[in-house]
Amino acid sequence: MIHSGAVVAAGISQGRTTSFKKDFKVFKYFRTDHEKRDFVSGGAAAGVSAAFGAPVGGVLFSLEEGASFWNQSLTWRIFFASMVSTFTLNVLLSYYHNQPWSLSSPGLVNFGQFEGKDYYGYEIPIFIAMAIIGGLLGALFNFINYRLSLFRIKYLYKRWMNLAEAMFVASVTATLAFLAIYNIQDCRSLPQEEVRYPLQMFCADGEYSATASLFFSTPEASIKNLFHDPPDAYSVLTLSVFFVVYFILSCWTYGLSIPSGLFIPCILTGAAWGRLFGILLNTIAPAAQLSDPGKYALIGAAAQLGGVLRMTISLTVILIEATGNITYGLPLMLVLVFAKWIGDLFNEGLYDIHIQLQSVPILPWEPPQLTANIHASEIMNRPVVTLNSIEKVGRIIDVLSSSDSNHNGFPVVDPQDPQEENSSTFGTFRGLILRNQLIVILKHKAYSTWPLNEPNIRKLRIQDFRDAYPRFPGIDSLNIPPADREFSVDLRPFMNQAPYSVSEDSSLPRIFRLFRALGLRHLVVVNDSNEVVGMVTRKDLARFRVTEHGGRVGLEELFIST
Repeated sequence: MIHSGAVVAAGISQGRTTSFKKDFKVFKYFRTDHEKRDFVSGGAAAGVSAAFGAPVGGVLFSLEEGASFWNQSLTWRIFFASMVSTFTLNVLLSYYHNQPWSLSSPGLVNFGQFEGKDYYGYEIPIFIAMAIIGGLLGALFNFINYRLSLFRIKYLYKRWMNLAEAMFVASVTATLAFLAIYNIQDCRSLPQEEVRYPLQMFCADGEYSATASLFFSTPEASIKNLFHDPPDAYSVLTLSVFFVVYFILSCWTYGLSIPSGLFIPCILTGAAWGRLFGILLNTIAPAAQLSDPGKYALIGAAAQLGGVLRMTISLTVILIEATGNITYGLPLMLVLVFAKWIGDLFNEGLYDIHIQLQSVPILPWEPPQLTANIHASEIMNRPVVTLNSIEKVGRIIDVLSSSDSNHNGFPVVDPQDPQEENSSTFGTFRGLILRNQLIVILKHKAYSTWPLNEPNIRKLRIQDFRDAYPRFPGIDSLNIPPADREFSVDLRPFMNQAPYSVSEDSSLPRIFRLFRALGLRHLVVVNDSNEVVGMVTRKDLARFRVTEHGGRVGLEELFIST
């Protein structure tokens, strides 16, 4: 749902479909990278809101995990989108359940109401102990999944291999489920109240298999059963086997070439061992006044989520909204925080691990520690590919076609003195122009002979650049006659004449905060004479990461994909 919401938002915000070559002539203002990223953040929040009926949790999820740039106006826009998403789903579900406008289904996943199930203050240390277990299990989950992902990247890189692995995992899943049901005779008498979809399997008439009800119900139904079924609904053996099998299969499944999520498997796994923990606790101390196992199932689900995802604020609010009870706010917050702390002792959250595996340059909230003594001159890229204010068409084509300069932004400089071309500077800085802008200029032949003949130059509008977004043509697809290579183009009307730049002595934390606060993609490094000496991009910053393992702190440099 998170991914689907982001995809829908990114597509609808453009007001056209490039696949079917249909332009609806709407939303043209939003055809920029900045606006599109904001819509993607809103779509992710709307997806969370629809999935769990948690509009506030959706906003916080997008803030905590889904966006690397945030401002105040974005907050209320995304909150409005989340509320509309929840309301729309509520209306549609009311018609689906043949109860039009009975707005009682705010989300796809409903954990049921936890009314009348209070906890006791002396149980909070027990909840923290469960958080420690969740942190350890989450670290183990992330470690195993990381190794599996490395194996997939190294050996299962062909499409038929991905399909074969998905089929194999599906076969193993069904086999293990049937083996567990066949070997665990956890048969229960049908209660007086209605049991939805009871599975008899190998049980006698008038009985149903509790093991089958866990394995073969939908995950959402299984979660609700673990939260709200009576204390004696499942045996210790059933819960133990289910937890081990589901933990392994969830870890194995995440990363397959299938549309799969992580929230529900983690909640279901945590609910299983949390309910098991509650049953064992009541067995050990039968005289103690403790909550029912369903309460511990909720805490176990939160601990497992916190140990795997390492999210705190958004998960707390999502679980509070999904359960419909603010009473559990404090224990849920404590459990998620402690689970994150314990897990962070061993590795990172699973989202961050897969971002690292894909070499995506996403910046964290704060600059890396131990980097105050690193300056722009040590991280910048050089030599810099620059363009003159008035440049030959032939050189622009050569720069864009060169495999050595597969860059997105080019500083525009005054022409250099031939005697200084081998110096450490690259001309006086005048502005910045993007690759896509150059493509549009060449496509529309907005150039002329030298000296520039203004009446013969085609006037480009902002609409010309928006119409080409986001799939700009490649330089090889442009049909430019060889004679046009000697023509000249004036880049000054198209370039950004006041881009951000920093001194070569600026520290890495200062540069990092500029990128993070302003949503930058490029930053030009200049000397005291305003001459270009280097370029810093998001990838240059994202490749530095602080590691904290076993009490040791270090700074490592990562490989970032080109």
